[in-house]
Amino acid sequence: MELLRPSHPPVTMATDGCSGFSPAASSQDGFHLNSPVAADVFRGDKVYVAVGKSVEKAVSLFHWTFRRFRGREICVLHVHQPSPLIPTLLGKLPATQANPDVVSAYRREEKNQTDKLLLDYMSLCSRSKVNASFVTTENEQVRKGIMDLVNEYGVQKLVMGAVPETWMKVTKNSSKSSYAAKNAPPFCQIWFVNKGKLIYTKEPSESYDVMPPSIHQDSNTLRSQSLHYPGVERGLQQVYHCPRSRSISPHRSLVKTSSDSGCSSSTEHEEEALLYKQLEEVNMEAEASRNEAFQEFLKRKRLEAQASEAISKVKAYESAYAQELELRKAAEETLNCAKREHEQLLERREMAANELRKAMRNIAILENQVQEANRRREESAQELKLIQASITTLKIEKQTVQRQRFEAAKWLDRWKIREPAGSISCTDESTAARPPEFSYLDLETATCGFSESFKIGYEMYGSSVFKGEMSNRTVVIKKLHPNNLEAQSEFQQEVRVVGKLDHKHILKLIGTCHEAYALVYEYMPGSLESCLSNKSSSFSWKTRTRIISEIANTLMFLHTSRPEEIIHGNLTPKNILLDSELSCKLCNFRFSPLVNEETFRCRSFRLYEEGSGPFSFTDPVVLQTGNLTAKSDVYSFGMIILWLLTGNQSPGLSNEVRKVVSSSKLTSILDASAGEWPSFVVKRLADLGLRCCESNTRDRPVVSPVLVKELEQLSVIEDRRIPPFFLCPILKEIMYDPQLAADGFTYEGEALYGWFKNGRETSPMTNLKLSHLDLTPNHSLRVAIQDWLCNP
Repeated sequence: MELLRPSHPPVTMATDGCSGFSPAASSQDGFHLNSPVAADVFRGDKVYVAVGKSVEKAVSLFHWTFRRFRGREICVLHVHQPSPLIPTLLGKLPATQANPDVVSAYRREEKNQTDKLLLDYMSLCSRSKVNASFVTTENEQVRKGIMDLVNEYGVQKLVMGAVPETWMKVTKNSSKSSYAAKNAPPFCQIWFVNKGKLIYTKEPSESYDVMPPSIHQDSNTLRSQSLHYPGVERGLQQVYHCPRSRSISPHRSLVKTSSDSGCSSSTEHEEEALLYKQLEEVNMEAEASRNEAFQEFLKRKRLEAQASEAISKVKAYESAYAQELELRKAAEETLNCAKREHEQLLERREMAANELRKAMRNIAILENQVQEANRRREESAQELKLIQASITTLKIEKQTVQRQRFEAAKWLDRWKIREPAGSISCTDESTAARPPEFSYLDLETATCGFSESFKIGYEMYGSSVFKGEMSNRTVVIKKLHPNNLEAQSEFQQEVRVVGKLDHKHILKLIGTCHEAYALVYEYMPGSLESCLSNKSSSFSWKTRTRIISEIANTLMFLHTSRPEEIIHGNLTPKNILLDSELSCKLCNFRFSPLVNEETFRCRSFRLYEEGSGPFSFTDPVVLQTGNLTAKSDVYSFGMIILWLLTGNQSPGLSNEVRKVVSSSKLTSILDASAGEWPSFVVKRLADLGLRCCESNTRDRPVVSPVLVKELEQLSVIEDRRIPPFFLCPILKEIMYDPQLAADGFTYEGEALYGWFKNGRETSPMTNLKLSHLDLTPNHSLRVAIQDWLCNP
């Protein structure tokens, strides 16, 4: 239920009324606007006007109300009756049977129409300058909704439309006005108006005091005075006690009388004559109403005939619709039969196509077997040639190694004669160029007096690392503590050993400063640890494989150094620096010949070596015994390989990798940020990393030239043309563990085991059943693959 008010300010209507009504028309009914009785009538509650869906019919009702209740506030009552039938594609259906979405859309359309209707009423009141409000509700019966609003708001004055009495008798009192007259509360006074004329008035019950006291008093006085005049008494009774009569209007039910008991008899005769005159006018209006009712009756008969014709058309449409439904049902049954026949034809066609495909498959298998036999013969011939070439190459390399070994033995003998045993100096060390010497002032200038803002790290024995600018280049200055004896010893050792090392993957020593115990190195923008920890940087598997090969190259250079091998001793990702092209350089050496057993057993040194976290790249043998060997660097190298593969630094990394390798799930722990690793590269690096991390130092491999060449080729393996017989027929990748099956083809061992594990006993190439499932290692092909990798 809604209560609406227009937004314009209330405006009092003019005294001349509207629609051509003048004040004289109202004063002739027995009272004037300026009289006391009229003032009492227009005081009190607002006047409610019940309107329907037709604005044209409501115009005359509003004009009568504006004239009758001039200056009073008007409240418009409207009851919206939802349509019980919903228009759909199948015709009008009851709301309970229609689609809920269609019903909801139709209800919204009805509400929009109701809102538009109320706006029209509001515009009508606004043009007439009447202060009006609106009350709306929704009910399935309009007449019942009107009575509900009357009871809810306690309406005492209601104006609504009606039809003449003859029309109401024909409809057997079924109209809204008849229902309102019977069911209205006793306190409600109702004016029934038709075409701008008052039909009749339903007065309030005598037990409710709805009329002003002045009117009651005047009526009683008039009745007491008319006892002496029977004609007047009958006229008053006809005016006051016939509320059902349509020939008496409400403004004629009041007669202005004098309250003075001393009125003269001449005045009473004049009033009686005036009353008779009014009764005659009422009779004339009643006659006109009867004529109008008869015209309405004829109009209704015409409408009923039209309605009967419409009903017959609807029945004809319904019959045609039922016939159409039957025809549609028959057509659907015919269509279903045709569909079933079509499906049967499709099934037969599918069966024929399957048989044809089987025949074509058998033909293709036979042709494939013939082609495969020819290809196997050609591959065997090529493989034989490659093996022969590999044998020849191995023989040449063996001779070269033997010659180098003989020359190295001769060189060692000469060195032992010229230098005392245990010396680490090279034969030409005396003539080798020493690093340039810088002054303490140069270092202070480069670091702004060794400012804390230039400090970038710390080293063992209390040394500090600064970043500075010298000779238009960025350098790193490692300043050792001058009062620490170990720091002084480390300074001398690092100058003697690192100063003579010249390798592209070892951090170059630019100069020294004995006054400040400082070493000046070239500057590198980052380390392997920082670059791999930064997930935003691109660190592909090719870059990681190339870095592994560069580390192996550097370790081979150190471990084959003469007259005595050099051990790095502190190989961690933090000590592997990277330049702008991601090429690595090793730094921060720990030399085993120069660190005695007592230093290794020192708590401060062991805490430095073990690191702050649970993950360590240091060889456990070194932490237990303090003996630093080349195999210690190999262990750290293996841990770096596993770390680059997985990107993981959890404790027990080597054991975790060993488990996934044994279960053939190595790809599950690979670092996804490196991209898609080739399976051959992953297996080779994982196998090398696990061998390097063996607990027994004897089981760890030696970083040989062959190993370095193989690692160098892994990073560019995708750029080389791979011989087709090096590829596994299943994985289409280079075979790491070639195994010969019963069908004569060579496969990757892990791929073929997975093939058999799925319950297959047929050849992956010929799709024929294998005579047995035993596999034979193809050593010749493995050697050929290794030789191809090492010789680009």
